[in-house]
Amino acid sequence: MVYKLKVNKKDYSVDATPDMPLLWVLRDLLGLTGTKFGCGMAQCGACTVHLEGEAVRSCVTLIARAAGKEVTTIEGLSPDSKHPLQVAWLEEDTPQCGYCQSGQIMAAAVLLRENADPTDEDIDHAMSGNICRCGTYPRIRKAIHLAAKLQKQGGTK
Repeated sequence: MVYKLKVNKKDYSVDATPDMPLLWVLRDLLGLTGTKFGCGMAQCGACTVHLEGEAVRSCVTLIARAAGKEVTTIEGLSPDSKHPLQVAWLEEDTPQCGYCQSGQIMAAAVLLRENADPTDEDIDHAMSGNICRCGTYPRIRKAIHLAAKLQKQGGTK
């Protein structure tokens, strides 16, 4: 079946079965490899993308659900990688291995859209579904606080 998607503000037509996970459409059919496969069961958050502005786990979101909707991946968060979260992630040297980081950033983007000045508790709650096997949680929290500050200042440092 052919599905129409808008991914990172670009229109695509993809030929896929209705039960194909969005993750594999993004990675295998569209070549957008920033979204990672972690567990395949919506447990780790490495595959987090935005579907109509909401954070979803693309490993269990079927292409049929995403058809005709706006999808944003880490590649589409900012055209020049200058989103406050991306800047803060680098400034705080947040990643260790980096595997989970695109999913962490995508989840944090929804948090900051909904709460421009989150507390540590807000961050911990919002990010609790994203696993970092390296344990960089303190750096993730610090980067989110910096991104909130940068966002208030109108973007990047």
